[in-house]
Amino acid sequence: MKRVVITGIGCVTPLGIGKESLWSGVRRAESMVKPLTRFDASSLKSRIAASIDDFDPLNFMDAKSARRLDRFSQFAVACAGMALKDSRLALETAQENTMGVYIGSALGGVGNAEEEHTRLVQKGFSAVDKLIAMSVFSGAGAANVSIHFGLCGPALSNANSCASGTLSVGEAFRLIQRGDVDVMLAGGAEAPLYPLCFGAFDLIGAMSTRNETPQTACRPFDRTRDGFVMAEGAAIMVLEERTHALKRAAPIYAEILGYGATSDAHHMTIPRPDGKQAARAVAMALKEAKLNAANLDSINAHGSSTPLNDKTETLALKQALGELAARKIPVSATKAMHGHALGASGAMEMAISVLSLENQFLPATLNRQHPDPECDLNFVSTSGQSATLRHVLTHSFGFGGSNAALILGRM
Repeated sequence: MKRVVITGIGCVTPLGIGKESLWSGVRRAESMVKPLTRFDASSLKSRIAASIDDFDPLNFMDAKSARRLDRFSQFAVACAGMALKDSRLALETAQENTMGVYIGSALGGVGNAEEEHTRLVQKGFSAVDKLIAMSVFSGAGAANVSIHFGLCGPALSNANSCASGTLSVGEAFRLIQRGDVDVMLAGGAEAPLYPLCFGAFDLIGAMSTRNETPQTACRPFDRTRDGFVMAEGAAIMVLEERTHALKRAAPIYAEILGYGATSDAHHMTIPRPDGKQAARAVAMALKEAKLNAANLDSINAHGSSTPLNDKTETLALKQALGELAARKIPVSATKAMHGHALGASGAMEMAISVLSLENQFLPATLNRQHPDPECDLNFVSTSGQSATLRHVLTHSFGFGGSNAALILGRM
């Protein structure tokens, strides 16, 4: 099997736009959660989010392209362009090598469809954007990246909820491993801050209602956690066959060593209580990487800040790694800083994990003020810390029971 490395990173996140700004935000260790002002949320129980208010698509594409793309696809194209530039991969070379794209998104362009439906109701069909059919599906992000950059390899997507970004990276990894392609752009993009998209999760009581204290609302693994905080954003990385990268003297951030994916086959919103399948995804990734728990230097947890998920994640890590090892390995849960961008979260956390390896630094776990005896892992302090890092585990869980895990190694 061929070896796969990461040679470029592009990101649009609440912590910052571009890898330098993202990492600066991680080092600041501050929550970007604030009152939601994108629309009137006064009738909802949850009225906070981690939004991106300084994104200008014209910094990444021309005006015609920006008008044609909805926000989720704008994020995807912007991140892909940054990742390509960061990798120093000439676009002509990418095109010649039939470079592919794999971008996950839980909701795709549903938010855009929601806006257009409002226009339909208010003004009739003549007011609806004629391009709506090309923006609403989750595969639009990958398709638009492929078209924008002229990439003729596979343009793929998945909509596996909050595991989408991690699964996209894992499946792109598999394509390169098999020799189907030399290079892939892979990650996730999400723009869910619209009334119905946001309200749907509010209806099921999945989100935090700590509206008066937004910066401490997302509190992964804290005993008083009451739900996740929704965010928007995207992260896309250049995955490259190792020999291909070395031949062109590409900057190499890390190597992907192992990948595991499973399904709970249990419930649409409730994780399997025994954590067995989430644990199996981690075990599969470790086995492929030819590593064991003693080789892991850190874990970037899913840490959604929901009562059931955090407890189940703790149980799954203990099963996969052994109880003693699970309690020893440093755990970072970064959603307390950047919120939960659904299908993009795993990709954003993957980018943070890669930068952690490069900078030899463990990101903080914020807002864990009341230790939960059922979540008794070794959480990194609220300021983060320097460390010697060689191998990092990052994993994600999604509605429907999707579990995905990746192991990264420092080159």
